[in-house]
Amino acid sequence: MIPPTSSIEKKVRAKGYSMLAGVDEAGRGPLAGPVVAAAVILPKGAKLAGLDDSKKLSPQKRMEVFEKIRDVALAIGVGISDIDLIAKVNILWASMYAMREAVLSLSPQPDYLLVDGNVKIQCEVPQVTVVHGDSKSRSIAAASVVAKVIRDHLMLEYHKTYPEYGFDRHKGYGTKYHQDALKRLGPSPIHRKSWVSVMQAKLF
Repeated sequence: MIPPTSSIEKKVRAKGYSMLAGVDEAGRGPLAGPVVAAAVILPKGAKLAGLDDSKKLSPQKRMEVFEKIRDVALAIGVGISDIDLIAKVNILWASMYAMREAVLSLSPQPDYLLVDGNVKIQCEVPQVTVVHGDSKSRSIAAASVVAKVIRDHLMLEYHKTYPEYGFDRHKGYGTKYHQDALKRLGPSPIHRKSWVSVMQAKLF
């Protein structure tokens, strides 16, 4: 597979923009835990060996790339939508809220956004959406790595409180181990009770 390139960034820079932020989220699909979004501004020509879509990297490789991103990035912003917000709205808009918070937390602020997916962030910064952007854009790939590493860390912390669910193994995704734990124990306070797959377990 071809790793993400800077071709989209080059096209945007050719229009006169210079502070480009890639934006992505992690945690839209799990049965438990928050959604975490990240926004990353990389310097022009940044060298990040091994950078790729976070889903394609092993945990060890992902952490190595995360450290490299922290070393070279001009700015990193993070936004989190917790269980309560996910329950009040829906997972899409909770994800978009987290993305917006990640952008707003950047310092310096970007002058253009490259957003993973097909829904724009509700803010005044010019932007373009890129479907499967984490496999096409280096800026978005960097954001995907940051979001995934931070969310995994949060799930490891939750594991300390709810070890019986095995959050350290599946990070809240609907694996067989996780489903079996739900059937045996019922939901924890960090489970997304409105999700159909959880409802079908007849736990609520």
